[in-house]
Amino acid sequence: MDSLYVQPGQVLVISSTESFLAKSLVSKMQTGRMNCVLSNGSIKEIERLRDKIELVILFTNEEIEEMTEMLVYLKDMVNDLDRKIIIIGDIAEAETVKRFIPANHILEVFKRPLVMDDLLKCIGRYMEENTGENRKKTVLVVDDDITYMRTVYEWLKDNYHVGMAANGVQAISFLARNKADLVLLDYEMPIANGPQVLEMLKNDSETGQIPVMFLTGHSDTDSIISVMGLSPADYLLKTIDKDGLLKKLKDFFSNNP
Repeated sequence: MDSLYVQPGQVLVISSTESFLAKSLVSKMQTGRMNCVLSNGSIKEIERLRDKIELVILFTNEEIEEMTEMLVYLKDMVNDLDRKIIIIGDIAEAETVKRFIPANHILEVFKRPLVMDDLLKCIGRYMEENTGENRKKTVLVVDDDITYMRTVYEWLKDNYHVGMAANGVQAISFLARNKADLVLLDYEMPIANGPQVLEMLKNDSETGQIPVMFLTGHSDTDSIISVMGLSPADYLLKTIDKDGLLKKLKDFFSNNP
């Protein structure tokens, strides 16, 4: 299969075989002026394309049980980038994929025989809501409290692409691979605390311009003053509730489009 250059907002169609259905789908999408690329499922190729992919369409077959390395890679990719996957295959094949891909990253499962028009409508609707001017902002949540981090993820996931990192090292690794529009950074973490992580981000040309908001349990003046020199976008207490956090982010992005 030919490798194509992928621009932001495109669809990655994965088929390990020379599938007529996969080729037909790509042809119809291109005719309809949707951007897409067809891949045979090579991890090396997916890795090259990953940062520019908005949606993955996975055609399964009886060999899916043997494609665990690719499925593990896809799991990590959709978790990192907060992307969605459409599965096309029979029930048993879909269940194999679901053992690897979290349910919240599966947009839809289409069983064979495939109704192409239904699939195209699903793709078109998703891309319209998630690309161009309608593209969701990406927020990276950094917190060593996994329970709290997942709570924030649940609060934000319907309105934003949400990445998660449990410490500063993971945050820097995420930002080396992915773009983020905002970082929500825990103030107090082991190894490198929030202010130290923010200073590292500020000192890197690739991440220095990413706005950072602290999420913290510290409301004392000394803690706040200690980070003001690093110019965080805001300093939010962890007592903030879902509605309060969503309003803060909405107001921030309205003033910083």
